[in-house]
Amino acid sequence: MSLLKSISDFYIVGINHRNTDAGIRGQFAINANQYGQLLETAKTQHIDEFFVLSTCNRTEIYGIASSANHLASFLCSQTAGDLETFKNHAYYKQGKTAIEHLLQVSAGLDSQILGDYEIISQIKQAVKTSKEKECIGLFTEKLFNNTLQSSRSIRSNTKLSSGSVSVSFAAVQYIQQQFAETAGKKILLIGTGKIGRNTCKNIVTTLGTNQITLVNRTNEKAEELATSLGIDFSPYHTLYEQAQEADIILVATNAPMPTLLKKDIEGSGPKLIIDLSIPYNVDAAVTELENVRLVNVDELSKVADETLQNRMAEVPKAKQIIDEHVAEFKNWYIMRQHVPVIKAVKSTLETLQQTHLMETMPVQSDDKIQKVLNNMATQMRRKNEGGCNFILAINDFMTRS
Repeated sequence: MSLLKSISDFYIVGINHRNTDAGIRGQFAINANQYGQLLETAKTQHIDEFFVLSTCNRTEIYGIASSANHLASFLCSQTAGDLETFKNHAYYKQGKTAIEHLLQVSAGLDSQILGDYEIISQIKQAVKTSKEKECIGLFTEKLFNNTLQSSRSIRSNTKLSSGSVSVSFAAVQYIQQQFAETAGKKILLIGTGKIGRNTCKNIVTTLGTNQITLVNRTNEKAEELATSLGIDFSPYHTLYEQAQEADIILVATNAPMPTLLKKDIEGSGPKLIIDLSIPYNVDAAVTELENVRLVNVDELSKVADETLQNRMAEVPKAKQIIDEHVAEFKNWYIMRQHVPVIKAVKSTLETLQQTHLMETMPVQSDDKIQKVLNNMATQMRRKNEGGCNFILAINDFMTRS
């Protein structure tokens, strides 16, 4: 049974790019296996409703618990990093503030690159994963739907996500800044997951080059993407040879250990290496090599352009939409709390309609009963006084005779 007694039992605990570097975030990134373990042990830890959002920019757990520390301990039971380190960097939000935070995250207001709309699909997947294991209940289901509505409204009614700005696009912009001419440069992309695919597509369309080679642990995925874009792919066992020959290497593998090592590129000449993974998938030792420049996702966030300035002007509009959806959700929650009272009043009015007490009064229609209940619901939204509204509803019914 859910622990939710009031809206203040809903918490969010997390770390993000604002208060930690990628190294710390990597210690608390949650992969599919770790998420699975959390879902399997949730009930034994008295956590019935929760989901975990783990991206390159953040690890956050949203859920109903006895305290924020309860959620933090639960999350860290599966992370590489320890609870004490997490607490030293984490933020804790509760009730309405936690709900506002979720809606701001879903809109891209809290993203490393303002307005990055990729986050909403990651939230959808996080909730879907929890729902499959029955860890999404009435409260979190309604909150998730409210979050989707808010995100869609912001995208439709503001320009917060206009233009092409994301971590994958920032990587392409960085390449443009470093090379006046990319023609003739050999580009290697390791990893063809979502970020890898988006980055690859941006390279092809923005840089106008097809001198790209894809390498992925699953060769079929690399071949499929390469074929669709008209570029090359190479089997994973050729990674060393491909890394030696490349001028630009992008790593988007999201593996638990580094994918690209110092020995893979040693003695092969100047290179730009962009690590799009959390935790880092490029061995930091590569920076010891002469003429090797290593850039990670934190540095990419500093790539600014006119699009970001335009997006800043849309923030007030987005926040107003969020406020409206938070208020709407709060009203829903208040009314859910009063459902037993409303049902009791309806039953009483229907009984009154049938009793001798009403013999001297005209018969009331179901329509009039509904009007009384609607009026009562309106009053309840304004004042949390269930018992008083019960009495007022009876009086209202009597005066409508």
